[in-house]
Amino acid sequence: MRHPILCAALAGLVALSACSNNSDAEVEEALKSVNAIDGANLSDIMLTVGDPKEAVAYFQRSSAENPDRIDLRRGLAKSLVRAGRHTEATKVWADVVAMPGSTFDDKVDMADAQIRAGQWTEAEATLNSIPPTHETFDRYKLEAMVADSKKDWKKADTFYDIAAGLTTKPSGVLNNWGFSKLTRGDSKEAEKLFAEALTYDPGNFTTKNNLVLARAAQRKYEMPVIQMTQTERAQLLYTAALSAIKQGDVTIGKGLLQDAIDTHPQHFDEAARALAALDAKG
Repeated sequence: MRHPILCAALAGLVALSACSNNSDAEVEEALKSVNAIDGANLSDIMLTVGDPKEAVAYFQRSSAENPDRIDLRRGLAKSLVRAGRHTEATKVWADVVAMPGSTFDDKVDMADAQIRAGQWTEAEATLNSIPPTHETFDRYKLEAMVADSKKDWKKADTFYDIAAGLTTKPSGVLNNWGFSKLTRGDSKEAEKLFAEALTYDPGNFTTKNNLVLARAAQRKYEMPVIQMTQTERAQLLYTAALSAIKQGDVTIGKGLLQDAIDTHPQHFDEAARALAALDAKG
């Protein structure tokens, strides 16, 4: 992969080295610039497309060699989150926020890692330490999740609403908001939020499944008019069937299971087993 900035820096280094009037100090300074640019590019690659385990190893080594570089500590914290090592990530984020040059976004990222690690009290304290003037999508998304965990529904709704208005891609936060409504028993509002989320991300199967759950909670078992593949339709029919059976609508559930089996382009083992079990009970 060619990086234009790196290539330009190398070209400059070649020109500098070719000039006999330049001192060793100037050449050394040019080498430092090239290494810095190369390191920045490698860090970006590790944080986006690199293997999470390799990224952790890279940033552990690099931050140990350069303990004063906050960017490398950030990279280590983010790579630990990508690797699913959330508790370790919270400790590294704590180091980052204590370093000169740390930002409020670092605290937001620390709160995110704390939530992933199940440290809800710590996450709330971290978010409370951020001035209210720092208004970002990520901050309010996390505020909403913390409010949800405390069953403070009024705050949760306020924060979800603010977060949705701070991004052009609100599908994820709308889905979370819908799931929050569903867990509270407000399936009608949940249905609206899931449907809205799908207008931004029509291919998201998790949201489709949540929409079917919200509708089934209202005993609306027919499939919604949304984009779906044949396999997805079978899986969504299966979700509706299980919901119907759970609510005591066994006959409807059996019919939905049969529809799921007939719709699936291959053998639908889970649905077939569920239907057989129902038939065995008579």
